[in-house]
Amino acid sequence: IVGRHVFDMTDGWDGVPPSGVDHVVVVTHRAAPEGWDPAAPFRFVEGIEAAVAEAQELAGDRVVEVAAGEVGGQVFAAGLVDEVRMDVVPVVFGTGKRYFGSVDAQRLLEDPDVVIRGNGVLHVRYRVRR
Repeated sequence: IVGRHVFDMTDGWDGVPPSGVDHVVVVTHRAAPEGWDPAAPFRFVEGIEAAVAEAQELAGDRVVEVAAGEVGGQVFAAGLVDEVRMDVVPVVFGTGKRYFGSVDAQRLLEDPDVVIRGNGVLHVRYRVRR
């Protein structure tokens, strides 16, 4: 699940979902871009609840991934996220965007249940406390 901003910024990955993903659900108030191939594995829906339902239907028993940022923050704040995965790299930018966008969500995360040290990166997985 991604927001329309990410979709537009990447030019819709030229109609091919990134990193071997089968489908992309785009949260938007606008229709697909003019000339967009309707056979491309992208679904355009309005609202996070519709996006999560569509993504779960497409995924079946597989995991649904939600991009961070505004849409990710909205899904997180709505209590529709079970797990948060972060890749931490040792770079300080000084400015940037909040991981969950502008949404102030009061949800707690459990202690990390998976921590994988990579070359210059730390992969961390947290369950959302219920």
